[in-house]
Amino acid sequence: MFIKRLSVGSLAVNCYIVADEKKKEAVIIDPGSQAEDILKIINEHDLNVKYIINTHGHNDHIAANPKLLESTEAELLIHSQDSEFLQNPELNLSFFIGEMGQELKCPNADRLLEDGDTIEIGDLEFKVIHTPGHTPGSICMKLGNILFTGDTIFATGVGRTDFPKGSYQSLRESIAKILEFEEDLKICPGHGAETTLNRARKENSYL
Repeated sequence: MFIKRLSVGSLAVNCYIVADEKKKEAVIIDPGSQAEDILKIINEHDLNVKYIINTHGHNDHIAANPKLLESTEAELLIHSQDSEFLQNPELNLSFFIGEMGQELKCPNADRLLEDGDTIEIGDLEFKVIHTPGHTPGSICMKLGNILFTGDTIFATGVGRTDFPKGSYQSLRESIAKILEFEEDLKICPGHGAETTLNRARKENSYL
């Protein structure tokens, strides 16, 4: 398995490229900016991008969608409850914090995700876990002992809920769901350092 993390954009979003090395199939998770840098890695490793997955619909996690969709044959995936964020600059926050003041309208998703869905690339299988709170359609994706958490949970914090359609109560319930996983679970968040669930329990006061 190949996993490459890039810190992209002015808000330093963690964009992940995950691939089955034998079959050369890949997903791109949260391409928030720097499409050319992402494509460089894809081309260097001769990867076939099957899916672009947005863990939620905020500008800093989706802004490179258009360029990557033009440059690959990938399908765009997002949870059904965040699908409207892709084309709504106020919901995706580009109206307020867009790169260089640009309002962002992305192409519509090819597939709308729901809790419990699976996403397959080669012999790898991700499980979709709906974790609303930061946005209504925020998701985490579990791949074996790895959890890609977007902006639901970080090493020492959790996602904000004061943006449009955020819900603190929903976030609390989502965090409770994550805390049920195995202690040695590796957490790959949307911003900042990676951690484990066990370490986060000790270092993250929000838990």
